[in-house]
Amino acid sequence: MTGTTNGLTQFDVGDNLGQSSTVQAVVDEFGAADLAKTAADYDVETQLAYAAPGNFINAYVFGPGSPESVTTNPAADAAASPVTYVSRSTTAPFVLLQGSQDHIISPSQSLLMLKALRAKGIDATRYVLWGADHGDLSFLGGDPATGLPWSTVETMGKITGFLGQKLGC
Repeated sequence: MTGTTNGLTQFDVGDNLGQSSTVQAVVDEFGAADLAKTAADYDVETQLAYAAPGNFINAYVFGPGSPESVTTNPAADAAASPVTYVSRSTTAPFVLLQGSQDHIISPSQSLLMLKALRAKGIDATRYVLWGADHGDLSFLGGDPATGLPWSTVETMGKITGFLGQKLGC
């Protein structure tokens, strides 16, 4: 969200307003682009669970215990979804990484963001880590094999190469 909202004053609130909040580059690992479509790649039962009021996405947008859902409130979905704010003038360059076996955020979310970024002329590259789940070895408590692709020299090289190029280091 921060990488798509550079310079939008409605997001500059709180402490340290005298400090720049400009984002120069974004490393997006398994992030949601459009909250109402977070479960788009999953079975119908999972999609219904994600649409239900009180799930983790709806609690994030509306607060715990709210009866609302981003799937039935397009204005709230748009306000809370990073893809809404993609703009040539405010959005930083992105590298998007997504696990092909992500069971929390649909893998199509990174493709949706990539298309939105490129449509606005934003520098963006997407990598799909085949067999990877949602997170690295320290994040996943279950199958270590699905977290391993996040920790390889190749993956870290893509991230550090992107940051080195964009940040000049």
